[in-house]
Amino acid sequence: MGCASSKTSDSKANRVARWSSTGIVALRDSKLKTFPDEILELGRGVRTVDLTHNKIVDIPVEINKLFNMQRLIIADNLVERLPMNLGKLQSLKIMTLDGNRLTGLPDELGQLIRLEQLSVSRNLLTYLPETLGSLRNLKLLNASNNQITYLPESIGSCFALEELQANDNSIDDLPQSVCNLIHLKSLSLDNNKVKQMPSTILKECVALQSISLHNNPLSMDQFQQMEGYGEFEARRRKKFDKQIDSNVMMNSKGLDPGVDS
Repeated sequence: MGCASSKTSDSKANRVARWSSTGIVALRDSKLKTFPDEILELGRGVRTVDLTHNKIVDIPVEINKLFNMQRLIIADNLVERLPMNLGKLQSLKIMTLDGNRLTGLPDELGQLIRLEQLSVSRNLLTYLPETLGSLRNLKLLNASNNQITYLPESIGSCFALEELQANDNSIDDLPQSVCNLIHLKSLSLDNNKVKQMPSTILKECVALQSISLHNNPLSMDQFQQMEGYGEFEARRRKKFDKQIDSNVMMNSKGLDPGVDS
């Protein structure tokens, strides 16, 4: 028994030493039910935490000790809520929380001013907080496969946003502020309830190259009659002309505007 205990201690010590040396904590598929205390004890030395595919329910409030952390990946767990002090993670650039049981995101999310990628797909979210608009460095937002009925008006203040994915929700229209997203390249809203788009989105979102709106009430005729459709179509074709080869079919889903009539 003593030898087994000693080996376990050595293994844990080696693991913590490795984390401390690299700044990377990777505990995928480790059958964890709680957030490991030894990670929190490393404090400012942690840069990346990946706890994908475990059974973690709670993220402790002490996570604010990891204030140098840049990547937090806790996908495919059982997390139901995020701690209120999450906003203290001022160095965070990437947060991936796909496949959990989140029903809401705290307003403090807006304090993550360096956040560039936020992925919260496959949860139970019914809304996104208005403070989302404070994320001025956000480039990717993935909120697909939730129960969201609308996007906040403040999303138009996410000026760096390049890709917005909100497939498989219950969104019926988009806020007019989306037209402020001049760097937006890709918009995916498959399997929603979108009946109409902001009338000037194709004209004002001057970088928009890809829109996917399959299985929405919006018709192809409506889409083609929108102001700026010709310019959007030119951008779309220019993008895909670079990718087309003998193995790509012109009628594939990726090459059409994504509007079902």
